[in-house]
Amino acid sequence: MQRISPITRLSKLQRFCTHHRNMSSFPTSICPSQAEIKSRQLSPQNLEIAIRSLYHDGLVVVENVVPHEALDRLNHKMTEDAWVLRNRKEKSPYNYNPGNIQQDPPPVREYFDPDIFLNPIATQITSTALGPRPKWTFCSGNTAMPPTADTPPTSQPVHSDADFAHPTHPFAYVVNVPLITMTPENGSTEVWLGTHTDSGLHVQEGMHGERASGRIQLDVLEKQRAIRPPCQPVVPKGALVLRDLRLWHAGIGNQTDEVRVMLAMIHFAPWYRNPMRLEFAEELKPLVEQETGLETPVDWVTESEAMSRYLNRGFGNSYDFSQRL
Repeated sequence: MQRISPITRLSKLQRFCTHHRNMSSFPTSICPSQAEIKSRQLSPQNLEIAIRSLYHDGLVVVENVVPHEALDRLNHKMTEDAWVLRNRKEKSPYNYNPGNIQQDPPPVREYFDPDIFLNPIATQITSTALGPRPKWTFCSGNTAMPPTADTPPTSQPVHSDADFAHPTHPFAYVVNVPLITMTPENGSTEVWLGTHTDSGLHVQEGMHGERASGRIQLDVLEKQRAIRPPCQPVVPKGALVLRDLRLWHAGIGNQTDEVRVMLAMIHFAPWYRNPMRLEFAEELKPLVEQETGLETPVDWVTESEAMSRYLNRGFGNSYDFSQRL
């Protein structure tokens, strides 16, 4: 029998409440069976749970589907890169505050593991929810840096990444892959489950393109807190998180001495007309093009060009996730 479990250290009463969505602030976590992991596909029952969780909560977690060795290799490199970006100070691509950095993974074969970037279970879920062959046009990450004397742990304002006029129905899911276990101590993302259905510009502050755009108005936050308060879940290493782009959330300050990297890839609905393109090294072309479950617009460059440019991207809110009319 397949197990569904919350991803937090909860009491028995809290565990019971996670199955009553209106009572719980904690997300559902799917624990695939060994047969599902081997086949790299969720069963119809677990797929239904994933779709239901995305519909009601705007978020679901799937555990034990990303190999730890691949995560460790990428984490070593991205941790080194994180300090390079942090040392740029005001020129760093930070999001809201200097302790939270927008950081791309190196787009070359040495660090590109298909189980991370082209995970078939993630694609199975997004293609079921959004339609066949979603478009993957964004590949980056959010890094919570350890505190220093100059940059104490500081949280982001609660915000939505959909800081533009957007459809009221699902059009994009973020695939988050933490490279280490995420906890409240190292900056696990605060999530406000169920808010993806009320994330329009009418509840936001700040203009698109500003570092602080998409902020949820404080009076709106307090009303929502009384209905269903936020949570900071523990997300185990090897899991992936699927989040509706519209969901309210906030990066929380890292209180540990370990860099915490969380990859962020966006799958857009096949009908959604976002013009963004990825930039990858040419050596990845065979891997990416054999993935028939996704449409992946890519500008192919040499390995040296890819490595010289990937740390020179913008901060999160400088990206335009809107669609052409």
